Amino acid sequence: MSLREHVYSVLLVSSSEKMNVSLTSLLPDRIYYPLTVVSSVSEAQRKINEQSYDFVIVNAPLPDDFGRKFAIDVTTDNDAVTVLIVKNELYDETYDKVAEYGVLTISKPTNAVMMKQTLDYMRATRERLYRMQKKTVSLEDKMTEIRLVNKAKWVLIENRGYSEEQAHKYIEKTAMDLGLTRREVAQTILQSARS
Repeated sequence: MSLREHVYSVLLVSSSEKMNVSLTSLLPDRIYYPLTVVSSVSEAQRKINEQSYDFVIVNAPLPDDFGRKFAIDVTTDNDAVTVLIVKNELYDETYDKVAEYGVLTISKPTNAVMMKQTLDYMRATRERLYRMQKKTVSLEDKMTEIRLVNKAKWVLIENRGYSEEQAHKYIEKTAMDLGLTRREVAQTILQSARS
């Protein structure tokens, strides 16, 4: 699937109407949907608790907080790619405090080209996170399968007097002969042991 075919949910946290208009013009529905705009950290926290977002854009400062801690929390507690937009004179200090958490930082005033490039970086980063999540799920599935197969081996060892090697070969051969996965064979062995 091409990157152009993906749709990303966005939470824009900004109290500047001018910035909101500028940013929303760069977020077409065909790529960024839904787009939720809130004007304070407290509103943003409520939205984050209600649903997950692919991107969180924080235009600092906000009326109830600067937004730095919120950006860090969102990035570390969720799978969102977060960008913090700060005044140019605060860029270095802010970058030093948030970069290690994976928060992107850009300075303002900004322009459409810079924001489009930032959105492109955010999309690329989100895709990388998707791939990492899939690998993690795949590893978790493999670990689950290994645990199930090991439990089934112990059932064969205890109930049928097999050696560990015999139990292993039995599971492998049965899976191959029946066109099943090792997991399916192990589940069958475990179910029959419970009956």
